[in-house]
Amino acid sequence: MAGRVARVWHTLFTAHPARTTVMAFATVILAGTVLLTLPVSAANGTATSLVTSLFTATSAVCVTGLVVVDTGTHWSGFGQGVILALIQTGGFGIMTLASLLALLASGKLRLRMQLTAAAETKSLDLGDVRRVLLGVARTAATIELAVWAWLALRFRYGYDMPLGDAVYHGFFHALSAFNNAGFALQADSLTPYATDPLVTLPIAVAVILGGIGFPVLLELLRHRTRRRTTGRRGWSLHTKLTLVTTAALLLTGTVLTCLLEWANPGTLGPLNRGDKLLNGFTHSVMTRSGGFNTFDIAALEDTTLLMTCALMFIGGGSAGTSGGIKVTTFAVLAAAMIAEVRGEPNSTIMGRRLAPHALRQALTVALLGVGFVIAAAIALMAVVKAPFEVVLFEAVSAFGVNGLSAGVSADLPVPGQLIAILLMFVGRLGPVTLVSALALRERTRRYELPEERPIIG
Repeated sequence: MAGRVARVWHTLFTAHPARTTVMAFATVILAGTVLLTLPVSAANGTATSLVTSLFTATSAVCVTGLVVVDTGTHWSGFGQGVILALIQTGGFGIMTLASLLALLASGKLRLRMQLTAAAETKSLDLGDVRRVLLGVARTAATIELAVWAWLALRFRYGYDMPLGDAVYHGFFHALSAFNNAGFALQADSLTPYATDPLVTLPIAVAVILGGIGFPVLLELLRHRTRRRTTGRRGWSLHTKLTLVTTAALLLTGTVLTCLLEWANPGTLGPLNRGDKLLNGFTHSVMTRSGGFNTFDIAALEDTTLLMTCALMFIGGGSAGTSGGIKVTTFAVLAAAMIAEVRGEPNSTIMGRRLAPHALRQALTVALLGVGFVIAAAIALMAVVKAPFEVVLFEAVSAFGVNGLSAGVSADLPVPGQLIAILLMFVGRLGPVTLVSALALRERTRRYELPEERPIIG
């Protein structure tokens, strides 16, 4: 009997890295939920409801940032510490963290653990997982420490915070920013610092660095060293796609936000020209999955809400702390569309021909994402009395693990919170990962069917 149970457990949870990742995320979320329900986690010393704790734990592990209670006032120091631990664990990746601990404990990695870690980090070099894991840890620690020190100094000397408060606020926001979590200690997020570039810009930089993905960061660091020692130049296609597409989307978001909100009295209208540009750029950055806001999202024009939904759905880079379908997915789909319009047989981008399976994967991720968002929006509209565009915004924000909210999240009824919890979980793990994790076995077709072309359009 024990042997049979072990075989079933192996088949369901450990034989496939994607299933292991799903189970690891679910386990950490449940553990965080239990801790947050304890009276010691609440500022008033009373137990928090199970659904509220589950929502907060899921939002933290999935580095989303949506909240149903104010982080700074509802949770005690212990509760905020639990949230920070969940954010760091979710951002770093459950399997990445487990592999790193195994490496530190034993000095070696088993093959299955290597494959699991590669599945979570989507490392471009399967044969060098050990170096990738250590590189991820060093890179994350360096960026978080640098932003922490900067923010702590700014809070201390720019806002006269007590030293302990300044250090804590700097640490909390630096960790939340790099992990694209969007949790803040103020009920109105970064609105008090909307005109202070010494606070908003470091946080924005941390969001960008965390959102472009660990493989890109590590390649950039290795490229600098390799170029200095060997004289070799050139980045991989993945890195170039991520950087170019991210820069283009950031510029597009900044320009559109400023144009659409320039005279809006509820957002950019009262600010001077420089502060308008600063807040337009900050909003564009946060749509990548940052989740912080420097003005009232509910006051945005409907056109800006729709534009923000599009950017949130695209998200950031692969293997980073951001969500969405990823910028590389968007770039691959755009390349396929351009090739089809031109009548070219192959999709090419930046001097490279894209593999057919890359196109299929990009299309699958995008269509599954659209399906999840539409289904969730329909379900939310059945339980929430709010305008369609606002409900759609909340659904896209949850799926893109973004954290921006138009004011609906805090008032969600229990069924609505459960829908958002599921959407955040699916959005963080990715539709393809979740579907493959639930599949009991892989099937390989051993024959080819006759080809036929249906009428398209």
